[in-house]
Parts: sequence; structure tokens; C-alpha cells
Amino acid sequence: MKKVYIIHGYTGYPDKNWFPWLKSELEKLGAEVKVLAMPHTEAPQYSEWLPYIKSKVINPDENTYFVGHSLGCITILQYLNNLEQGIKVGGVVLVAGFSTPIHFTELNSFFDVPLNEDKIKNNTNKIVAINSYNDPHVPYWQAEELEKRFGAELVKVHNGQHLNEKAGYKEIPLVLEKLKKVMGL
Repeated sequence: MKKVYIIHGYTGYPDKNWFPWLKSELEKLGAEVKVLAMPHTEAPQYSEWLPYIKSKVINPDENTYFVGHSLGCITILQYLNNLEQGIKVGGVVLVAGFSTPIHFTELNSFFDVPLNEDKIKNNTNKIVAINSYNDPHVPYWQAEELEKRFGAELVKVHNGQHLNEKAGYKEIPLVLEKLKKVMGL
């Protein structure tokens, strides 16, 4: 059985944005889907988020997939960075993601542990980055950095802003399409 974990971002919640829609669509395809309610979303800390995700993802393997939005993306990269030797997940889709600090200094704890590009690439079969060129929070060069550092397939969205509910996104078929390809569906 394919398992998908959806990780929201800063000030996010499982029942917001396009997460309920994506969960429903993936369940129709037979996947087990969990949208994690990350702790203290208004004041997130790496020291809480990484252990939380580790406690919720049971027996990760090549049938385990992740979708992250914004801060959820660096959380997933840190999760991959901390996987035990020999464990590999099926793939990752990063939406409005970044791997270095952005203008929200309150998120800087997520960058205290350096990312090992080779380890992250070895711990997953595929990374897809979906970013908008006009995101007010995540500069587009961050997406290009994901492509360069981690070998991510980069998908540029025109005029998508932060690819969230505030920007008008209750559904993002592109995310589903890319995830289905990563999952071999």
C-alpha cells in the first residue's frame, strides 16, 4: 500500500488550502493519506517538528511519499537528511518550497542543521519542486536551488503566488499529476 504524508507550512492546518482535496483524490486511488497537524504552527520549531514527523511516519520505505507546502518542504528535506542509513522513500513533491532561510527569521531553527545533498538524494527516488515565479514569501531562486542542489524536477507556475488558499488554491491538479507520476500511478 502506498502511504502519503502531507506536511503543511507555517501557520498552516490540515483542513486548509488544497490539502483536503489532495487527500480525497489520493484516497480514491487507494493510497493511505495522512495530513499531519504539525505542532505550534504559529511558532514552529525544528526541535519539535522533526521529532513529530518521525513519530508519525511508521516504517518508511519506497512506498512512502511526501508532499510539503512552504515550511513543510524544508521539514521534509530535514526528515530525509535524518533518515537512517539504508532507508529510502518513494518520492517527494515540494510546493512553494525552499532550502535556505527566507525573510521569516522566526523559521531559522529549521536551518541550524546543514542539509547533506547527497544523503537526501540517496534517501528518495524522486523530488519534484513546484514553485510560482511571483511568490511573495519564497523567491523563485529558491526553486532553482532545489533543482540544482537536490536534482529536483522543477515546475514553474505562472502567477501562482504562494500556491495556497489565499492565492485562490483549494485544488492544485498539477500537484496530483506530478505525485501520481512519482508514485507510478
